[in-house]
Amino acid sequence: MNSYRDLIVWQKSMNFVTLVYKQTAKFPDEEKFGLTSQIKRSAVSIPSNISEGSGRHYKKDFSRFLQIARGSLYECQTQLEIAINLNFIKMDEIKEINDLSLEVEKMLNSLIKKISE
Repeated sequence: MNSYRDLIVWQKSMNFVTLVYKQTAKFPDEEKFGLTSQIKRSAVSIPSNISEGSGRHYKKDFSRFLQIARGSLYECQTQLEIAINLNFIKMDEIKEINDLSLEVEKMLNSLIKKISE
């Protein structure tokens, strides 16, 4: 790996952020500083932690940042479910986001396991 940009999990998490931003743009204006903001922050945290961790010199540090990225992904998944419960979005409107989030989750789990061996 020459750069974090070479990591498929980083590339897919960047796509995830883009989809999340497009979807949250449809949320009610009164949620701009509430749930919308929180969802965006947790989504952005995923590729940010992957890239920061990849710049560390030790596998243990990289693994820790990947775990933080995974936690941010779980946080974002939960917040999207809250948005569904509040009728800001419908499940069928975020199928692509959900599918991609599960793919990123599996990739993070696999990379964490590989680095920790």
